[in-house]
Amino acid sequence: MQAFLLAFGYSLKLSPLIEKISDHKDFKKLLRTRNNVLVLYSKSAAAAESSLRLLSNVAQEVKGRGTISWIDCGDTESRKLCKKMKVDPNSKEKGVELLHYKDGAFHTEYNRAVTLKSMVAFLKDPEGAPLWEEDPEAKDIVHVDSEKELRRLLKKEDKPLLMMFYAPWCGVCKRMMPSFQQAATELKGKYVLAGMNVYSAEFERIKEEYNVRGYPTICYFEKGKFLFHFENYGATAADIAEWLKNPQAPQPQAPEIPWADEENVVYHLTDEDFDKFIKDHSSVLVMFHAPWCGHCKKMKPEYEKAAEFLHAGSDSPGVLAAVDATVNKALAERYHISGFPTVKYFKDGEEKYTLPHLRTKKKIIDWLQNPEAPPPPEPAWEEKQSSVVHLAGEDFRESLKKKKHTLVMFYAPWCPHCKNAIPHFTTAAEVFKEDRKIAYAAVDCAKDQNHDLCKQEGVDGYPTFNYYNYGKFVEKYTGERGEAGFTTFMRTLRERDHERVGKKKDEL
Repeated sequence: MQAFLLAFGYSLKLSPLIEKISDHKDFKKLLRTRNNVLVLYSKSAAAAESSLRLLSNVAQEVKGRGTISWIDCGDTESRKLCKKMKVDPNSKEKGVELLHYKDGAFHTEYNRAVTLKSMVAFLKDPEGAPLWEEDPEAKDIVHVDSEKELRRLLKKEDKPLLMMFYAPWCGVCKRMMPSFQQAATELKGKYVLAGMNVYSAEFERIKEEYNVRGYPTICYFEKGKFLFHFENYGATAADIAEWLKNPQAPQPQAPEIPWADEENVVYHLTDEDFDKFIKDHSSVLVMFHAPWCGHCKKMKPEYEKAAEFLHAGSDSPGVLAAVDATVNKALAERYHISGFPTVKYFKDGEEKYTLPHLRTKKKIIDWLQNPEAPPPPEPAWEEKQSSVVHLAGEDFRESLKKKKHTLVMFYAPWCPHCKNAIPHFTTAAEVFKEDRKIAYAAVDCAKDQNHDLCKQEGVDGYPTFNYYNYGKFVEKYTGERGEAGFTTFMRTLRERDHERVGKKKDEL
C-alpha cells in the first residue's frame, strides 16, 4: 500500500501543502491551530486522484490563508477517524466529500463549483457569496479575470460591448446582476455583456483608466473604444436592451435644490450673517447639516414642522436656524462640527449646549419650552485611551505600511452594531499591544475628511472590517465580532509568520 501511495503521489506531484491526516489527535490539533481548513474525505486513494490534482493547485493559491487536508477513509487507520467524524464518502457518487472547518469547528459542506477559481475564492472568503460565473443563469456573461484578458477582449471583439466593473460585496451590483445576465442571454449574438471584479488593488490602473469611483461602474465600448457610462442601476433587461439600441452619454442630473432655497420658515444662516442673527435672537437652536447626509434629510421635515409651530405662536420660546456646514466652513470649524446633523443651542448670543437627542418635532418643542443641560456626552472612541490607532484620510495608507498585519474597523459613531463591536475590538487591540507588527485601527466614516477614504476602501455599511498587509488590502474580515473572533484572526496570522520563520531556519 505504501509503495502504491508513493507511486501515486509521485505521478500526481502532490503539493506538500496538502496535509494527509489519519489520526484523530492530529486532526484535532490541525483544527485547533488552523482556522480555515478544507478537508477532502475519499473512499480510497484512487477515488481522490482527480480531486487531489485540483487541490494541489488550490493549496498553492491559498498558501498562508487556508489549509487543505486529505483523509483517505479507505485505509485501516483513517477509517476510524472517518467513522468518528461521521463521514462516509462511499455514499457519494464520486466517492469523495469536501467539508470545511472554520475556527476549530465544522462550518459547511463545500457545494460550489469544483474549479480552481471557485475553490480559491471560497477559501479566501468562506462566508462570501459564490462567484458570479457560478450562477448558471450567468452563462452568457463574459467573465473577465485579469487586465490581460480585458485588453484581449477589447482588441478582438467587434460587437458592441457593455462591461460591468463590480465588487463582490456590492449590494447594488448584486441587485443588478440578474437583469444584466438576462440581457446577455436575450442579446447574445448582437451585443456582448461582460463582468469584471476589479475590487482588488491590482486593478488600480483599470479603475483609473475607466473612472471607476464606485460600484458598479458600467462602460460601453465599440470596437475596443470606451464611449459612455451606463448609469441606470435599477435597469431591467428590457431597459438595457432599449439603451443599447441608441447608446448615449448619461444626461446630467438636475442638481438638488439647496435647503436654503426651498420654501420653509427655518432661518438659513451663513458665515457672514450668523453672528448678527445670534445676537439679535435670545434663544436659537441651530442645526448644522450637510446636503449628502441621510440622517439630516430624515430630520429635516421634523425640524421644519417644529419651526412652523414656533413661528405660528405669539409667545415663542425660540427660533430654529440651520447652517450648511459644507458651504459655511468657517462656522463648522469654529464650532468643531465633525458629524451631521449637529444641533447646538445659543442663548443670548453665546453657545450653551450641544443636543444630540433632539431629532423630532415634539422633542425640539418640549426642550425649547424648558431648556436644560443634556446629560454629559460619552467621550468619543478616539478620545478614550486605548491601543486602537485612529486614522484619517491623509495618514491612512502611510500608517498601514508600517505594520505587517492591520485590521481596520470602518465605523460611524451612531451605528448600534459599531457600538457593540467597539469594546471587543478595543480589548483585542490591548492583547496585541506589545507586538510591533500588529495594529488594530479605526476610521470614523462620519467625518467629512474620511468620506472619500471610506468609499475608496469599499465601505458600504457599518461596521466594515478590512485586513491589510503592509498597507495592501487583502480581504474583508467576516468573522465573529467579539473579542475571541478578533484575537483568533490575528493570532492565526502571527502563528503562520512563526511557522514560516521556523521552516526557513530548518532549511538553513
